[in-house]
Amino acid sequence: MKKHNAMRWMLAALALSGALAMAAPPDANRYQFGSLRVDHPFARATPPGAKTAAVYFTLDNVGNTTDRLLRASTPVAGGVVLHQMAQKDGMMVMRAVPSLEVIPGGRLELSPGGYHLMLIDLKQPLKAGEKFPLVMTFERTGTVTATVLVEDIGATPSGKH
Repeated sequence: MKKHNAMRWMLAALALSGALAMAAPPDANRYQFGSLRVDHPFARATPPGAKTAAVYFTLDNVGNTTDRLLRASTPVAGGVVLHQMAQKDGMMVMRAVPSLEVIPGGRLELSPGGYHLMLIDLKQPLKAGEKFPLVMTFERTGTVTATVLVEDIGATPSGKH
């Protein structure tokens, strides 16, 4: 009887683990929040003593209503600022922006040299292989949380160096 119960428990555990594996998203670094899709949120590793870093990702709006990223926060930094880097009069300039808009059917790429989330007052260096939560508040979608992967210092949105 004990052997039969142990076998039933083992089969149940196997079935459960299979169901959980099928329920996991095919790409664990992609998030769907209502009509918004956040793809590959990542930050680059930082050298010791660095006080700032940036978070990059692609934001797709698959719905039919414009949405805006209003603010973000993370426990690894004292603050997060929505930023844009752009060329002005032959020089690269960085400035804070009040929000980031993504139109219906549109894509917003947060990438080096463009829009990004600037992490201010890092509490410790970001190390490749680590992960941290990023809480984002959107005008329509509300507040959502994604996990940011810390990649090598030279990482790019495509994952190439």
